Amino acid sequence: MNVLRLAAVVALVCAPVSGAEHRPAAGDHASYAAMAPLEQYLMERDAEIALARSAAPASISSDATVIVLGRHGYDTAVEGHNGFVCAVERSWMNQSVQAEFWNPKVRGAICYNPPAARSVAPITFLRTKTVLSGTKKEQMNARITAAYASKQLPSLEAGAMSYMMSKQAYLTDAGAHNMPHLMFYTPLMKGAEWGADLPKSPVSLIPLFNGSPEPIDVFIVMTRTWSDETPLPSM
Repeated sequence: MNVLRLAAVVALVCAPVSGAEHRPAAGDHASYAAMAPLEQYLMERDAEIALARSAAPASISSDATVIVLGRHGYDTAVEGHNGFVCAVERSWMNQSVQAEFWNPKVRGAICYNPPAARSVAPITFLRTKTVLSGTKKEQMNARITAAYASKQLPSLEAGAMSYMMSKQAYLTDAGAHNMPHLMFYTPLMKGAEWGADLPKSPVSLIPLFNGSPEPIDVFIVMTRTWSDETPLPSM
């Protein structure tokens, strides 16, 4: 998941139906030139579990595995039984060229379905371990490319999707999280095959990994409620 790229697009598409929060102060991006102290990316364990679960309706997330960020990568905090995996992703899931790549405030709550847990979440695990090991972000793409070549990263599974329906998620200083949505992962393909970005279509093609080595496209579909069933304001 490229959380910052997604948030920017969602903010543009959805600004009329929800108020933007967490507006940046002037010059905020200047402070993201390098990784902040690790403590700024970490969360209190119970708070991270709750935020991760809020990505999907309780009927899904209450029985999901929950992983939390530690000093060397993600660890399992709660063992689930339905094959879903919920997490809170950090800013390094963005493209390395983006200004907020090191933004320590980013908290991307997400719940992967079983196919995505097996074939998309490993990208999060590898990126996170790479960053926390001190590898420079310029070297990260090469490591990911090598991981695909060596089968360390699996091929995308059919049916992979995720939930991002948390009110509490913080995706970017440009407007936090403006719209709950579902994400569907596909091999690289044309948006026209989904009817994406056409007038009145609820589907958008977000090139989340554009410029990155992951051979994945992401189609997002907006929902009209948050995971707690709170409806969005009417347009």
